[in-house]
Amino acid sequence: MKALSIAASGMLAQQHRSEVVANNLANMNTSGYQRRRTEFNDLIYRHIPRRPKVGSAPSENIPAGVHSGLGVNVGAVYRVHEQGSLKQTGNNFDLAIQGEGYFQVQLPNGDTAYTRDGTFQLNEAGQIVTHDGFALQPGIAVPANATEVTVNASGEVLVTASDGTTTNAGTLLLAIFANPGGLSAVGNNMFIATDASGAAGAAVPGANGAGTVLQGFVESSNVNPIEEVSALIRASRAYEMNSKVMSAADQMMATRRN
Repeated sequence: MKALSIAASGMLAQQHRSEVVANNLANMNTSGYQRRRTEFNDLIYRHIPRRPKVGSAPSENIPAGVHSGLGVNVGAVYRVHEQGSLKQTGNNFDLAIQGEGYFQVQLPNGDTAYTRDGTFQLNEAGQIVTHDGFALQPGIAVPANATEVTVNASGEVLVTASDGTTTNAGTLLLAIFANPGGLSAVGNNMFIATDASGAAGAAVPGANGAGTVLQGFVESSNVNPIEEVSALIRASRAYEMNSKVMSAADQMMATRRN
């Protein structure tokens, strides 16, 4: 009786799908979050051979054998790489990328992480950092006498001092990847490069395929709550049907034992 194990694999797959949907809904208000999508694979098939038969027409062979599937498993969980809506905040250090690219952030261990979350602020040294205190790369420091900070679409950080003079404090560089879907998530809205994503290529915003930078905006998540709730309902229904298959198979086995 393979029905028990087949139905169990279906229940486990739908349970994992529900967890992915729940994570999407939990992060629907997380800046720069990109939703995940679950894909399934059918498992190997059991081949039961039988003697081939010949049809009534000359040289007509009837397909022989029985191929019985053995269930399903989770093939992959993809990150849907698409632009989220831009929300205006009015904060000078809130930045959003319109198009391709990631902000570069230096982790405490010296490695570089990448993020679409542009909710930045200044630390005590005047450096632009994330809300966790990780410095934006390349490092940009705002002087203490600055009265206004402007970030244009090309990533130039223009600082106006108290005497009215304007200087360029640096230029933001965005990271571009050949396969952004291959980035590995490490939490806190950050990713690290992998062999699948390829090495990061630094680009000036608006050049070489990189998007432009918008000051005073943040990128919202690309989660559609209606679609996610619908997916959760479908997963629940599929889980219930597999559960009923297990109950029916158990009753059949009990009848055979009796």
